[in-house]
Amino acid sequence: MPRGFFITFEGPDGSGKTTQLRRLAAWLESEGRRVVTLRQPGGTALGDRIRSILLDSRSEATHGPIAPLAEMALMFADRAQAIHETILPALEAGSIVLCDRYTDSSEAYQGAGRRLGSARILAMHQAVCDDLQPDLTLLLLPSLDSSLERARRRNKRTAQQKGTDENRFEREDDDFYRRIHHAYEVIAAREPQRVAAIRDDAGIDQIETRIREIVAARLPAKVS
Repeated sequence: MPRGFFITFEGPDGSGKTTQLRRLAAWLESEGRRVVTLRQPGGTALGDRIRSILLDSRSEATHGPIAPLAEMALMFADRAQAIHETILPALEAGSIVLCDRYTDSSEAYQGAGRRLGSARILAMHQAVCDDLQPDLTLLLLPSLDSSLERARRRNKRTAQQKGTDENRFEREDDDFYRRIHHAYEVIAAREPQRVAAIRDDAGIDQIETRIREIVAARLPAKVS
């Protein structure tokens, strides 16, 4: 059976990547493709527990501040479990895997945002993830102001509706997010064959059309 195809969605919080992942999954399934979706952190039983520690701003009231290296280690523990439990089995079954965040997020958020450096993140990826790379990364890079505004508005709405609070990262200052935005630009320039960057504030439907065009051009016909 042909190996599946691994697509990751990347971008700052509020970039619209989660919405676009869902839309791409629906389109691929309508075309008769087998699709597996997941998010990081989360997506497995262990990953969901890690996510509650990493993203819930209230967790620090219970556990205390999370050290940057501990944050990085938790992210990679989640990722290793997702690779073992979900990603590799789906690829071996010939499915298309759509993942909301992957190691590029760690390089941007922990490497640049937390100032741990790219080298340390890439070394962790090679050691913990056996250097498993996406076949295609869709990087959404709207303007910094618009993405932050959307992210903070979304988290406020989610907290009111569901009682969950995943705004631990959104509480960081704008300089933190400038470093993240720049790191994504560096990644895109370093790996143009893998990373397809969409750098504007176009509407949801327009971005969806561009993503479909990119995926259609890259997706092997033999992948189910």
